[in-house]
Amino acid sequence: MLALAVLALLIGLPFDVLAHGISEADRQRMLSGGYLQYVGLGATHMLTGYDHLLFLFGVVFFLTNFKDVAKFVTVFTLGHCITLVFATYFKITWNYYLIDAIIAISVIYKGFDNNGGFQKYFDMKSPNLLVAVFGFGLLHGFGLSTRLQQLPLGDDSTSMLIRILSFNLGVEIGQIAALAVMVALLALWRHRPSFRRFSFAANLALVYAGVLLLLMQLHGYQHDSDPNGFRFPDQEHNHAHEDMEIGKTADPGRDSLD
Repeated sequence: MLALAVLALLIGLPFDVLAHGISEADRQRMLSGGYLQYVGLGATHMLTGYDHLLFLFGVVFFLTNFKDVAKFVTVFTLGHCITLVFATYFKITWNYYLIDAIIAISVIYKGFDNNGGFQKYFDMKSPNLLVAVFGFGLLHGFGLSTRLQQLPLGDDSTSMLIRILSFNLGVEIGQIAALAVMVALLALWRHRPSFRRFSFAANLALVYAGVLLLLMQLHGYQHDSDPNGFRFPDQEHNHAHEDMEIGKTADPGRDSLD
């Protein structure tokens, strides 16, 4: 359900939306905003983070009671809080396209695992899910940290820490809101015959969505690391993503080899 809907949405969205970064408007708003601005931005960032939401959807897909949901979500939350706070505070970072590419692999992993991929293709039990969710939580938190480090956090260590914690609080609020909807919809769907028929398809869509996100992030990394490596300038290439109208992006003056 959610995975199928998000997959269709991903295909129709422009690349700059899928980049899932911090906009210039956000940066400017944070310059004059207080801590509540960081809370709101954290919540918004989580609610628009397709990679985070898809992974969480995969984690709770087959969980049928509140205790299990709370256990796995707590482990995931602990993981991403650790890297979000510490990586941001100590300014540990990496190329965010590559981090998001690995996060996309976590989405693929969860859909593959939910469909019994380890048993079918490797004749082995699935790796410990709690450990996997915690590890991926650390990774997701590092991805969030790379975005937060694009914002003006200030030089004062105390104020910077409060801004980081405010953003983290917003992320948790957004995560709780998203999970409440996911868990409620899944609980209703499980009582219908279609759940058994389409659960495999939903998790296969999760894998496809992860692959699509992976390819898009690798493409973004190619732009970021070698913006002049394309046949035509990066400015024109961006326009191609926006409207895909070849007439607006072609330059006849470069058709010859001279």
